[in-house]
Amino acid sequence: MFTLHINGKEVVSQFDKPLLAFLRDDLQITSAKDGCSEGACGTCTVLVDRKAVKACVQKVSKFVGKQILTVEGLSERERTVYEHSFGEAGAVQCGFCIPGMIISAKALLDVNLNPTISEVKKAIRGNLCRCTGYKKIEEAILLAAAYFRNELSIPISSNELKVAQRFKRIDVAEKVNGTGIFVDDLKLPGMIYAKTVRSRYPRAVVNKIDISKAEAHPDCVKILLAKDVPHNVIGHAKQDWDVMIAEGQTTRYVGDSLALVATYDKDKLDEVCKLVEVDYTELTPITCPTDGLKADAPLIHADGNVMSRASLQRGNADEAIKNSKYVVTRKYKTPFQEHGFMEPECAIAMPEGEDGIFLYSGAQSVYDEQREIALMLQIPLEKVHCQTQLVGGGFGGKEDMSVQHLAALMAWHTKKPVKVKFSRQESLDYHVKRHAMEMEFTTACDEYGYLTGMKAVIIADTGAYASLGGPVLHRACTHAAGPYNYQNIDIFGMSVYTNNVVAGAFRGFGVTQSCFATENNINLLAEMAGISPWEIRYRNAIRPGQVLPNGQIADESVAMAECLEAVKDVYESNPYAGIAIAFKNSGTGVGKKDIGRCILSIDQGKVHIRTSAACMGQGIGTMCVTVLCETTGLDPSCIVHERADTIRTPNSGTSTASRQTVVTGEAVRRGSEKLKAEMDKGLTLADLEGREFSGEYSVKTDPMGAIKDNPISHVSYSYGAQVVILNKEGKVEKVVAAYDVGTPVNIQAVEGQIEGGIIMGLGYAMTEEFKVECGYPKTKLGTLGLMRATEAPELETILVQGKGKIPETYGAKGCGELCLIPTAPACSHAYYRLDGKFRTQLPLQDTFYKK
Repeated sequence: MFTLHINGKEVVSQFDKPLLAFLRDDLQITSAKDGCSEGACGTCTVLVDRKAVKACVQKVSKFVGKQILTVEGLSERERTVYEHSFGEAGAVQCGFCIPGMIISAKALLDVNLNPTISEVKKAIRGNLCRCTGYKKIEEAILLAAAYFRNELSIPISSNELKVAQRFKRIDVAEKVNGTGIFVDDLKLPGMIYAKTVRSRYPRAVVNKIDISKAEAHPDCVKILLAKDVPHNVIGHAKQDWDVMIAEGQTTRYVGDSLALVATYDKDKLDEVCKLVEVDYTELTPITCPTDGLKADAPLIHADGNVMSRASLQRGNADEAIKNSKYVVTRKYKTPFQEHGFMEPECAIAMPEGEDGIFLYSGAQSVYDEQREIALMLQIPLEKVHCQTQLVGGGFGGKEDMSVQHLAALMAWHTKKPVKVKFSRQESLDYHVKRHAMEMEFTTACDEYGYLTGMKAVIIADTGAYASLGGPVLHRACTHAAGPYNYQNIDIFGMSVYTNNVVAGAFRGFGVTQSCFATENNINLLAEMAGISPWEIRYRNAIRPGQVLPNGQIADESVAMAECLEAVKDVYESNPYAGIAIAFKNSGTGVGKKDIGRCILSIDQGKVHIRTSAACMGQGIGTMCVTVLCETTGLDPSCIVHERADTIRTPNSGTSTASRQTVVTGEAVRRGSEKLKAEMDKGLTLADLEGREFSGEYSVKTDPMGAIKDNPISHVSYSYGAQVVILNKEGKVEKVVAAYDVGTPVNIQAVEGQIEGGIIMGLGYAMTEEFKVECGYPKTKLGTLGLMRATEAPELETILVQGKGKIPETYGAKGCGELCLIPTAPACSHAYYRLDGKFRTQLPLQDTFYKK
C-alpha cells in the first residue's frame, strides 16, 4: 500500500504502478494524458512538490509523502486566468498537450511572476506540441503571469462575433481545465481490451498461426483471425488493405495484423499476444519504388506494383524548353515523415441495438469510419453508429482506419465494449506517413527570367497499401509547376507499392514534396538569369486573370504578388535568408464529389450547429459559430456546436484538403441565411423552437486531364511566401510568412495554424527523421527530432488579402495545409546562401541541425 496526496486529498494505491496509470485508471483523473509512456512528450506532466514531473515513467512508490497536483486541483482563480489567457492568446488547438503545458507554466509562475520569453521556453521544453508552434502558448503564459502579478480581473466576453476578428475558441475551457473527453479518457462498465499480433517481417508467407496457448491464458476473452472477418479487405480510397493476413497469405509490411486478441485486463494484452505462435517463411522485401518497378519484381498486390499514375500536360513543354535561354535539371529526394500528433490512436466500440455497432473515435471523419466498418462487417450503414470525441491532432494521419475497425470487429463478436489503443511506438510503426518521393524536375526560362516550361517525373513510395496515395500523387502533380504564370508543362507521376510502412494523407498532401523541387530549380534559374530569387518569383507570380500551369484561371482573390511584396524587405536585408513561395488547393477538387452540409436546430432557445466536419485542432466549431454569428447577428453564447455523430450530424465529408472552412463554412452560411430570413420577420429563437434549417454546398470542379482550355481543378487556392533567416552558425533565427488565405475567419486560429505549420515544416526540412531500414521502422518519439519550444525560432505572420474575394464563406480560404509547404525549400535556399552548397535531399544535411 502506498499513500499519496493528490489535489489536496489523501489517496491509497494498492499496487506499485506508474503514477500516470494510478491517476487515470484508479482515480479517473484524466487531464494527465498518455501521449508516449516514455517520458518524451510531457502530456502527463503533474506538479510534485511544486516541480513539474512526468507521471508516466515513475511509479507511485516514488511519490509517497509528496504533494501532487494536476489541473483538477488548480484554484478557481488559477483556472479562470489560464482559461482566459490561453483563449485570448489562441494557445489552444487540439488541446491534448494543454493540461501538461498548464502544469509546467504553473511550476514557473509559482516562483517567477515576471519571466522572460526564454524562461518560458525553458519551462515548457519538456512538453511537445505539434499544433501551435509554441508561440501562442508562450504568449499565453506571459499573459497569465501579468494577470497574476497585477491581480487583474478577467474581462467579460464579447456578445458580438464577426469574421476577421480575434475571439476565444469555443472549446478553450474544456481543453485547459482537462474536462474535455478524448476517447482514451472513457472507461465503460464491462469493457475489455484488444490489440493485434503484427507481422514479424515486412514480407513473409504466414504458414501457420497457432492460438491455442494464447486461448488457454486465464485472462484471454477471444482471439479472432482473418477467417472471422466477414469482409477482410477495407481501404479509404481503394479497397486493398487486409484487416488481417490469413494463413497462406504473404504479409506486406510489419504493421500487418495476424490475430486480434482481447483480454479482461489491458495489462495482460502483451502477455497473451506473445503466446500466439506464428510460423513464417521470410521473403526479401521490396523497400524502394525503383525495385518494385523492375520486370522481375514480385507483386505486392495482384494488380501490380504501380498503385496509381497521374499525368498533366499543357502546351508543348519539350519545344518550350528547347527554345529557352536557361534550363535547369535536378533530381530531388524527400523522405517519409511522421505526423507526430500528441494523441495516439484509440477507439471504443460496443454493441448497439440488434446486430449494430456504436463507435467512439477520434478520427477525421465519422462517415468514413461508418462506411469501412459496415463494409468489413457486411452490415447496413445505418447499423454502424459513429460518434467523435475530441481529436488530439491529426494532420491527415487519422484519415485511415487504424484501431476503429478492430474495436468494432471484436465488439461485434463478443457483444462487449472493447477499447483498442495504440501505444506511442505502435502509432509510430503502423500508421501512415508522408510519402517519400524521388523527383526529376526540368525548369526553363528566357533571358529575362520569365518561366517558359517545365517537365517533371515524380515517383512516390506509397508503401504496402494505397491509403490516399492516388489523390496525394494528383496533388503533387497539379501543383508541381508552382504558383506561376506559364503553361508549357509535362508532368508524369507514379505511386508505387513497397513493403515499407504505408504512406497516406499528410498536411501538404504531396505539394510539400513537389514544391521543394520546383522552388530549388527556380533559385538556380535566377542565378543564370542574373536576377535575385525574389525578383524571379515576383516576375512570374500568378496574378488575377492569368492562367496557372494546370490551366485554371486565377480569380480576383489571388494575392501571390502581394505576399512577395510583404516579405521583400526582410529577405533583402538578411544575407542568409532563404525564400520560397507556394500555393495549395481548398477542397478535394479534380472532379470529385465535394459537399458540405449542416443542420441548424433550435432547441431550448439555442441554435445547435450540426455538422460532421471533424475538428482535430484547427477550430471547426469556432469557424461554424463565427459564420453563423456573422450572418445572423446572434450572440455566440446562444450557439452550441455539436460533435460529429452519424445519427445527429449530416455528412460533410472528411476533414482533409483544407476544405472544411470553404465547403462546410459555406454550408453553414447558407443554413444561417434561412434562419436569418425568419428572424427578419420578427421571430425570436423562442418562436422558432423545434425548427431546423439546413445548408448544403456542392463544389463543382473538372477532373484531372479534362479536355478544356481552362479546367477548374479546385474551388480556390491559398498562396504564401516564406522567408527563413539563419545566423552565421546556420541556426534559424526567424521565419517570416506572408499568406493569402482570403478572409481570416478567426485571426488567432489562422496565425496559430501558420505558426504550427512553420515549425512542422522546419522539422521536415532539418531536424526530423523517420528512419526505415529494410522495411523496419527504427524511430522512437524521443529520437524523431520534433522541435521543442527552446529550439523554435521567432515567428512572424503577415496576413495578406487580394482585391477580390471568393464567394464562399465570406471569402475565407483554406490555411491548414499551405502553411508548411514553402518552409523546406526556403530552408535549403537559406543554407545555399550561407555556404554555397546546393542541397537536393531532405532532411538537409551538413547544417547546424544535422552535422
